[in-house]
Amino acid sequence: MFSRRNFLATATLAGLSAPAILRAEAGFFRDFPFSLGVAAGDPASDGFVIWTRLAPDPMAPHGGMPLVNIPVEWEVAEDGGFRKVVAHGTELARPELGHSVHVEVAGLQPSRPYYYRFTAGGERSLRGRARTLPAAGARTDQVKFGVCGCQHYESGFYGAYRHLAREELDFVYHYGDFIYEYQQDYLYDSGLPIRPVRKYALRGLQDLSDFRTAYTQTLLDIDMQAARSAHGFISTFDDHEIRNDWVSVYDDWKMGLDGNDPDAPPPEVFMLRRQAAFQAWYEHMPVRKALLPRGGFIAANREFRYGDLMAMQVLDTRQYRDNQPCGDGFKPACPDVFAKNAQILGKAQEEWLAKNLAQGGATWNAIAQQVTMMSLDRRRKADEPEKIVNLDSWAGYEAPRERILSRFAGLKNCVVLTGDEHQNFCGDLVLKDKVVGAEFVATSISSGGDGSDLRAGTDQFLKLNPELKFANDQRGYVVCDVNRDAWQTHFMVVDKVTVPLGTLSKRATGVVDNGIAGIKMA
Repeated sequence: MFSRRNFLATATLAGLSAPAILRAEAGFFRDFPFSLGVAAGDPASDGFVIWTRLAPDPMAPHGGMPLVNIPVEWEVAEDGGFRKVVAHGTELARPELGHSVHVEVAGLQPSRPYYYRFTAGGERSLRGRARTLPAAGARTDQVKFGVCGCQHYESGFYGAYRHLAREELDFVYHYGDFIYEYQQDYLYDSGLPIRPVRKYALRGLQDLSDFRTAYTQTLLDIDMQAARSAHGFISTFDDHEIRNDWVSVYDDWKMGLDGNDPDAPPPEVFMLRRQAAFQAWYEHMPVRKALLPRGGFIAANREFRYGDLMAMQVLDTRQYRDNQPCGDGFKPACPDVFAKNAQILGKAQEEWLAKNLAQGGATWNAIAQQVTMMSLDRRRKADEPEKIVNLDSWAGYEAPRERILSRFAGLKNCVVLTGDEHQNFCGDLVLKDKVVGAEFVATSISSGGDGSDLRAGTDQFLKLNPELKFANDQRGYVVCDVNRDAWQTHFMVVDKVTVPLGTLSKRATGVVDNGIAGIKMA
């Protein structure tokens, strides 16, 4: 029996070989299949990954696609008009992976821009652009890249991404919280309730279909698409891709702060949720096939070398971490904070990092990760008696934090790039009164709403943390402009995210000079 499904698949295959004018008139898809845009990522000196996902009816089950393999043609060219195509091929969009496509393009020239696009069923995607890296070890005098993340859909619009798309960058590091796993009926601004600017389709996420819906809704945002089409992304995840403050097999939100919630899922059940969440993350990120989830795990830590100028280590601070001590949260440290056997990276990843850092060969060592490495006193009121730490950050795990800082002490020019806080910070990384590195914490794209220049109590916060050089509570992203003499991080902020396109400004610049570990403000 020749079913409608078989007919559609056959028609699509036939249409791909038909003349262009006939394909355009045939309309094999009920609507534009590239509704979620295109993206590139995980750059190398000879190529990068290019991504898209077929979804003609994006919020419908399976994106409105038949449950069959669909061939997708791809092209990479030296010019935006595609007059000089240098690589092309066909990749199958499989229903098991949400009809997403991950093409690992190779054979390109180092350190130059390329353009790419996709075609399926007579329909053509928008054009994307990405740069290859310089050859490993090649003399390189400058790199300029963006850092961003934390984009709660309901808290604000993604106008910051449109500004990011207009920057001249080599790539973008996205530190995670691409989606949030919950819907909110109201938010707070200056302590008063306000309505979200827009709503997630689902109140909570449990299975693969739910997580796919959250990514779909996020990627329908045209400002998000603009940024992903303009720059190659180095992508990783934090906690909200699965559940707030999750680590390893723990699900603290469901367990409660005391860990005694009788309705909490056992670890084997939570792993099923994690597996679904990771699959949806992979399906929507421009990452290599090596990051396809296996057994509920993703090999997310990886290294990128930008010639002889910068080696970037992308870390995973969630999958292999011990449960947060002291019941998690912001509170005074309990004895478990100082546990000698505590892990935040896990033994294997920590050894991998040590090996890569020991290789040397680059002027700057960039450590791209998710949670703040500085051990900051979070008190903002003068009458609070004890130091308060963020137990979900490195400050909750003093033994591994000191091990990493000890590694930095034996190296030069270690710069940590962080997100998660929904604030802009920068400060010195200090080990036993010695400055061993610098940390730049990038604010959110939208999470936290409009914010303000300074949170209440910032003067007290800065006074209690002399290593901290700057703090700000606006939304936006950072731009790192790095050369052989200095690393400059520009904190780019928008005045509002409760309007579609806020006004962009440079709020501050932090500078690390070559050979000097600390930060100075320009």
